[in-house]
Amino acid sequence: MAEAESLDLNALAARLEDVFGYLKVDERQRDVERLEELSSQPGFWDDADAARATMEELARARDDVSGMEEARQKLDDARTAVELGQETGDEDLLAEAAELAQSLEHDLTELELSSWFADDLDHGDAIVTVTPGQGGLEAQDWCEMLFKMYLAYCARRGWKVEVADAPAAEAIGIDRATFTVSGKNAYGMLRSEQGVHRLVRISPTDAKKRRQTTFGGVEVLPVLPDSIEVQINPEDLRVDVYHSSGHGGQGVNTTDSAVRLTHLPTGIVVTCQNERSQLQNKAFAMSVLRSKLYELERERREAELDELRGPKHDISWGNQVRNYVLYPYQMVKDLRTNYETGNVDAVLKGGDLDPFVVAYHRWRVAQ
Repeated sequence: MAEAESLDLNALAARLEDVFGYLKVDERQRDVERLEELSSQPGFWDDADAARATMEELARARDDVSGMEEARQKLDDARTAVELGQETGDEDLLAEAAELAQSLEHDLTELELSSWFADDLDHGDAIVTVTPGQGGLEAQDWCEMLFKMYLAYCARRGWKVEVADAPAAEAIGIDRATFTVSGKNAYGMLRSEQGVHRLVRISPTDAKKRRQTTFGGVEVLPVLPDSIEVQINPEDLRVDVYHSSGHGGQGVNTTDSAVRLTHLPTGIVVTCQNERSQLQNKAFAMSVLRSKLYELERERREAELDELRGPKHDISWGNQVRNYVLYPYQMVKDLRTNYETGNVDAVLKGGDLDPFVVAYHRWRVAQ
């Protein structure tokens, strides 16, 4: 057992050195010193927006440096536990070494992910929209299943979620779901989910219990910082207000608090109804609209498919990025990376998406 642990630690040590190079930790330490000096200058907070951006950059640099220091310490502790366990035959020490190695492997994966997020937007928050595709009522139910899966995933990672719009469908499921995810690298992580998701199962609404294939679409956009300007002409907007049908309580449902924004030149429609205040709903809808217009501008400027959304396809057969098969066997498989698992409950109910997210980014970087 000790020999096996030693070999595993040697492999983790090699990964650690690779990550050290990816993150350019020496440079990051100099960044910390430079930004700390800058933040201590008189008048630093005179420009509040610039100061906040600097402090966010400082926090990321500190995280990278402290993450590497903690990883090195875990490696040293694990090696010590293996050596002592080997000398004394203490199985508890060897078990401790195994736990440290497992924890170190997780930490290295997180550090590797951070090294792959080159765009500043990757480190920020995300706006996720889930919509039903082909499949009728089944697709609305699938839309709700996906929504709950992402809520569970965000909870696993300790991210904050604010639901803007998730109206119940007439029969089963929901018509759509739009929510903001706030947390470290939220956009960078979640953009792996962009695309069409296909479900195969026995239909819960079919009396003959026939197999049904349904589709759901997932759109992931970054929450734009205030430093990125997106000009929206008020004359280009149509603003409609109506009674909320969401989970806002009696006060919401009896007032015109829900807001629908239509951007006339592009036809983009954004709705928000989960806040009690019409002003809050409008502010969130404007945030989503800014992100969507920013995306369109990037498409025009780069004259290619926007990296934020990936290829635009119908939410239907042949365009899926991931299959979720519940019958006649059980498997979740990503068609881009070929990563798969047979534990569908862990994915759909437990939100165990990290292996898919990590596999996607490894695949993306290799392209």
